[in-house]
Amino acid sequence: MKTSFDHFGQVNALPAVRHVAASRIAAWLGAGWRDLKANPIPSLAYGLLFGIGGDLILLASFGHPHLFTVAVSGFFLVAPLLAAGLYELSRQHAQGVHPIFVESLRAFRSNGQSIALFGLVLALITVLWERTSAIAFALLGDATAADVGQFLAQVVAGGGHTTFVIAWFVLGGMLALLTFALSVVSVPLMLDRDSDFVTAMLTSLHAFAANAGVLLLWAATIVALTLFGFATLLFGLVVIMPILGHASWHAYRDLVE
Repeated sequence: MKTSFDHFGQVNALPAVRHVAASRIAAWLGAGWRDLKANPIPSLAYGLLFGIGGDLILLASFGHPHLFTVAVSGFFLVAPLLAAGLYELSRQHAQGVHPIFVESLRAFRSNGQSIALFGLVLALITVLWERTSAIAFALLGDATAADVGQFLAQVVAGGGHTTFVIAWFVLGGMLALLTFALSVVSVPLMLDRDSDFVTAMLTSLHAFAANAGVLLLWAATIVALTLFGFATLLFGLVVIMPILGHASWHAYRDLVE
């Protein structure tokens, strides 16, 4: 029986990718909103899970700046996988079907091996980021004993650790950019075409390289809207995450032939 690893020698047959205009970002968001309105209950159920789950994690880590910052930044690393159910809702909506929440969970069983292996890649990146952050925060000494509010005042606003702040943001940004490039179309492609995870990631890298400017703007849009959701104690994510998840499906449909 073939596994996803058997496809390492077959990665030359990648799906073709299209060049898209920056104006398509507004179209993706509009399509995401229409998908949400077409089947609101399961879409908002995913949003509610994002909001409540995120709140619980942030509250539990609030007294530990290292864990708190990793939880916030790590959210961006794993979100493409967590949104698989939203991609499935959009996929079925395009076929004229309006599944309930439980039915959309089948997305995690469809091509489950490849999705699991891709999840392992995201998990390894997240662990690498957590360990790197832990070492960096340990070098700050007393700053790691503060709660998040004191940490922001002491380390970020205080100006005494400017090099640390810059280095932390640069490294985190590089990892986030790599993750985005690997995942921008990966999970939708695995759901839609039963692609193996290697082909999906390489296709995603190809799509990103062919549309770097547009997709960087798309990534900035995702970050801005998500941070707005965080600013509302994550309850804004109840609506924002479904729209972004559905919009990401339509981005995939535009990017991959």
